[in-house]
Amino acid sequence: MNYDAIVIGAGMSGLAAGIRLAMFGKKVCVLEKHTIAGGLNSYYQRRIKETKEIAQFDVGLHALTNFATKGERGRPLTKMLKQLRIPYGDLNLCPQSYSVIDFPDKKLRFTNDFEFLRNEVHEKFPHQIDAFNKLVEKVVAFDELDLNAGYMSSREVLGNYLSDALLIEMILAPLLIYGSAWEKDMDFNQFVIMFKSIYLEGFSRPKGGVRTIIDKLISRFKEEGGELKFRHGVEEILTKDGKAIGVRTTKGEELFSSKIFSSAGLPETMELAKKDTSHQVGQMTFLEAICLTKRAPTKEEFEPTIVFYNNSEKYHYEGAKDFFDTRSAVVCCPNNYDPEVKDVHGCFRVTFMANYEKFKALERSAYLEKKEQAYEEALKIVKSISPSVELDVVLKDVFTPTTVERYTWKKRGTVYGSPDKIRNGKTDIDGLYVIGTDQGFLGIVGAILSGISLGNLYGLMES
Repeated sequence: MNYDAIVIGAGMSGLAAGIRLAMFGKKVCVLEKHTIAGGLNSYYQRRIKETKEIAQFDVGLHALTNFATKGERGRPLTKMLKQLRIPYGDLNLCPQSYSVIDFPDKKLRFTNDFEFLRNEVHEKFPHQIDAFNKLVEKVVAFDELDLNAGYMSSREVLGNYLSDALLIEMILAPLLIYGSAWEKDMDFNQFVIMFKSIYLEGFSRPKGGVRTIIDKLISRFKEEGGELKFRHGVEEILTKDGKAIGVRTTKGEELFSSKIFSSAGLPETMELAKKDTSHQVGQMTFLEAICLTKRAPTKEEFEPTIVFYNNSEKYHYEGAKDFFDTRSAVVCCPNNYDPEVKDVHGCFRVTFMANYEKFKALERSAYLEKKEQAYEEALKIVKSISPSVELDVVLKDVFTPTTVERYTWKKRGTVYGSPDKIRNGKTDIDGLYVIGTDQGFLGIVGAILSGISLGNLYGLMES
């Protein structure tokens, strides 16, 4: 079978690339190894034993970044929707209440109004406000979409503006944990993407969770005539004379195209092409404990949407030395996106940095025991943030780096991929392009824009 383009992976970037190409009459096939779409941002269901209710858990989506109101011009979210011809209202977005960067001696709150954070910095770090404003000016003026920009250390750039080490750590914490493939630091280009998407634009969540986005992308792809094949992994990317010519699937089929867009990850893609690769596999892996409580927390019990917890003045963003690192955590309460919706159950999601190798080495019984230990530590973190919150748990689950690896086929379960990003998407195989995480755009909106941008550039403009 011949196609104008083949897309590997039905995650956000893959579906977006597929839609964009199909919109202009291209014959496109998206191949997905799993039984559902979404990739790193997906969902699954569990039954509550006592009530027999079915509960849906999101994977990946704590927040949809890059919030914009309907009709707001020049924002990544509205650009994304326009490119895919998706009406704003179809996402049913609920903005965050507020989020907190929670360090021992200081807390910084932020909302979807950037002036709120600016006032927080002015109040908590008055001696740094002028320097902070100059940093913001640099961020706003910086072109993060330059596909040929080189690496710059974010810590180095921040140090040129800010003299207070604690403020630097607090600003970096959410941006690192929500997007950095580098330990301890991040590329300034990525810093700008995250600063704009989290601080300048903000958080929201679709009312139906991540499934709302996935279902919409699938329906748009099919409306445009695209072909989506589940349970069709790629066994090999076929090449001839340095050019991509097609793929061989795990079912033994050979599909042909001179343009292949892969969201499998850079090291994974080059391995499929049987190409020697020196590209690094990321070191950052995570564990998440999820618990559903009997009732949603009241505003008095737990008001923020997301808490970026850290127990010291230094934020240790690095692969955990032990199974997981309790020095810091992200605590997300999805109930606090829409105060108008009275959820039957409360939900808390607690994310720790983790150690892939340690979990991979465990026997089944020890693995389950370690997951239970992580769950108990997660509850302690929630209680330490808000002692009055009632945690009457009716359903719980824990996923580890090996879970991520099993269901996404990302090496070591690295959700932020390789530190080696290819911003222009080009590999050294003609016609083979990397989209998604390892192209360098971040978050759900970033992943979708990655698929759109490279689909436009290599699938439409070069045609």
